[in-house]
Amino acid sequence: MAELLKRLAASGLAYQSASLLAALLALFTLPLYTRNLTREDFGYAETLLTIVILTSILLRAGMGEAFVRHWFDDEHAERRRHLARATTSFVLVSTTVALVAGVLLAGPLARLVLGTHDATLMAFGVLGVWTFTNLEVTYALLRVEERRRPYLIASAANVVLTVTLTVLLVVVFDTGARGYVVGNYAASGVVLLGLWLLAVREHIGPPARGAVALAPLLRFGAPTVPADAAVFLLNVIDRAYLLRVESPAAAGLYSVAVKLATAVIVVVRAFQLAWPPLAYSVTDDEQARRLYARVTSGYVVLAALAVAGFALLGRWVVRLLAAPAFFEAHTALPWLALGWALYGLHLVLVSIAGRMKLTVRTLPAALVGLVVNVAVLVVLTGPLDIEGAAIALVAAYVASLAVLHLLLRRAFPVPFEWARVTRAVAVVGVLAIAGELLLPAAGAAGFAARLALWLALAPTLVAARVVTPAELRRLRGALGAGRRGAASARASGG
Repeated sequence: MAELLKRLAASGLAYQSASLLAALLALFTLPLYTRNLTREDFGYAETLLTIVILTSILLRAGMGEAFVRHWFDDEHAERRRHLARATTSFVLVSTTVALVAGVLLAGPLARLVLGTHDATLMAFGVLGVWTFTNLEVTYALLRVEERRRPYLIASAANVVLTVTLTVLLVVVFDTGARGYVVGNYAASGVVLLGLWLLAVREHIGPPARGAVALAPLLRFGAPTVPADAAVFLLNVIDRAYLLRVESPAAAGLYSVAVKLATAVIVVVRAFQLAWPPLAYSVTDDEQARRLYARVTSGYVVLAALAVAGFALLGRWVVRLLAAPAFFEAHTALPWLALGWALYGLHLVLVSIAGRMKLTVRTLPAALVGLVVNVAVLVVLTGPLDIEGAAIALVAAYVASLAVLHLLLRRAFPVPFEWARVTRAVAVVGVLAIAGELLLPAAGAAGFAARLALWLALAPTLVAARVVTPAELRRLRGALGAGRRGAASARASGG
């Protein structure tokens, strides 16, 4: 078990080193963007970026998920190579067809999706779909082989090039939303071509005739698409709703709050990238059950601390990193952090469905979450503005998680540590809510008091026996292994 947790930490840190770099650079770039983009520009651009990811899910047709799952079913090197080629070829064809159609229909799509006549902005978004989708599949090739060094180099280069280009376009050349969108994807295209030529060349191209049939991949992956799309709609529909029903300015304000929830997003994305290969590689069901339960408990503790930090200190985070026109974003920040944390738990349950090849069961849960999201959006957005939209996201994930757990608990029972999870949420939640209600919400004294309370949360969890000293020692060992793994990834091909 300890070795598995070390692998998870090593992979998570290696795969998210670029995201950590991006979060650090955001300390400097978000103030620049919010001072050079209007709320409306930010709303249009960020809504389009989320639509890019949603469209990518549809165009992949679940092939990425199917590829990762089937990779661990067969250790034969040549068959794995043909599996990779079948996956990359399918995605390349689907995205290229979409690119041509999207560019030709950019004008009508812009009016339909964004409510604007800016066809150029939409065309840049369509190009982003092609780049993002193919890059995601290419990254998956590196992850299943645990090739951390090329992944780390490519993802870090992508971040640096993207930030540099976007700052030049938005700040220096004042190109507004168009520059923000194209800056996010032009550099990614360069990185994608570099990976194709230098790192995964043997996996690019058509497979040998009859070597790998697409049918098994699509049978596994296609049922995941509606569920994945519905789940991701939970992260899109709020901004789209604000954009079209409230105003582009409200969508821009909300998008800044999403950007500022970086700490939770980085943790969740590290988990999203590192968890599936590890979860599927454990072949013993009993060991897998224990692993799923232990990882879930640890994730809940870390996520609860991160969410509490935003609840207590969110006002100061916004004032530090955003222009004055965006200060109101702090009202949505704690709820968005909680929503992203719940998404991480959703990934655990999805991996259970994937392990048992019951991916079709994720759809009802996702649809319930989507219905709840829309209902709460309609009810709360009017009186609570962007805070209501963020609360709708939390309600949606709670509903989706409850349904998905009910659908899967008999298929693959996992001994989740409910008592520990409940204590962790209760301790952190009560103290964070008390701090929000009772401590000053402005000034240096308020910041110092809230920071002191947040720093006291971790020792309180230890005192409440939610986390034991022995577990902390093992966690330090796992994180140390993770740091060494990330360091070795920079120095070797491992």
